Amino acid sequence: MKILAIESSCDETAAALVEDGRIVLRNEVVSQIPIHERYGGVVPEIASRCHIEAIEPLVERALGGETPDAVAVTYAPGLIGALLVGVNYAKSLAYTLNVPLIPVHHLRGHVASNYLTHPDLKPPFTALIASGGHSHIVHVKSYTEYEILGKTRDDAAGEAFDKSARILGLGYPGGPKIQKAAETGNPDAIVFPKVHFKDAPYDFSFSGVKTAVVNYAHTAKQRGEEINAADLAASFTKAVCGVLTEKSVLAAKNTTGKLVLAGGVSANRDLRSYMETACKEEGIELYLPRQDLCGDNAAMIGAQAYFEHLAGHTAGTDLNAYATMAVDQPHW
Repeated sequence: MKILAIESSCDETAAALVEDGRIVLRNEVVSQIPIHERYGGVVPEIASRCHIEAIEPLVERALGGETPDAVAVTYAPGLIGALLVGVNYAKSLAYTLNVPLIPVHHLRGHVASNYLTHPDLKPPFTALIASGGHSHIVHVKSYTEYEILGKTRDDAAGEAFDKSARILGLGYPGGPKIQKAAETGNPDAIVFPKVHFKDAPYDFSFSGVKTAVVNYAHTAKQRGEEINAADLAASFTKAVCGVLTEKSVLAAKNTTGKLVLAGGVSANRDLRSYMETACKEEGIELYLPRQDLCGDNAAMIGAQAYFEHLAGHTAGTDLNAYATMAVDQPHW
């Protein structure tokens, strides 16, 4: 089954043709980073307009002259205007071609990027989904059945990376900038807070470490001291990646014995290194997505769409987009 998938939840317009949820035939992505970096972050209205301009030629390249067996689209969560561009285009195309329309939850798509990277991977497993807007630990019981074990109570890990990068004057997007700066830094130079909850061992909180970076930078400025950006970036990275690793490995150890990483933050080199070391020590099977599939893309949406279709999760022309939606309780 060949599925044309469309992704437009934030600042990447993407289209892909995926076969049977495991094989990427074509994967096209247009990034808006050069446009948004001048503003220090994504401007929703600009993002929507860019999606409108990019989506049709992108879909044509992804199809390569073929007719798909179904059309899939990210319908939640994300920037509502951006989502609507993809959803409305997908509805029109599916109607015109008279093929099924498959709505896909964005975070489930991130998890599915591992089905493309590891063709033999099957649920059940435990997954860490870490991105600019979300930080979840979930028990993936089946391809379409999820249970949230823990999540952030405030900021997402990716948001903390972006904010810290802005404080250091590194620019947007923050994740790659912090990773680059941390290469020559001392991760033990500054001790940043790690939050733990007695009643929820798998929950996260990153507002504290983000505030600590802000306070450290402001204090240094008031004292006329020069900030060592490399040390600050390395110490911040250790604090965030350390707690992501600790809680995720603990959850995997107590549930499935298999841990899958997903989302934009899963591209971080230090996080991957911490995870590999910790999982080896605890005897946990670790699965990492390909670097080119960590960020937003349509191939991951096409992968998850195949399994949603098998479960009968299709939609009609009344499909709407949603800015927020729990990963374990999607609705069609």
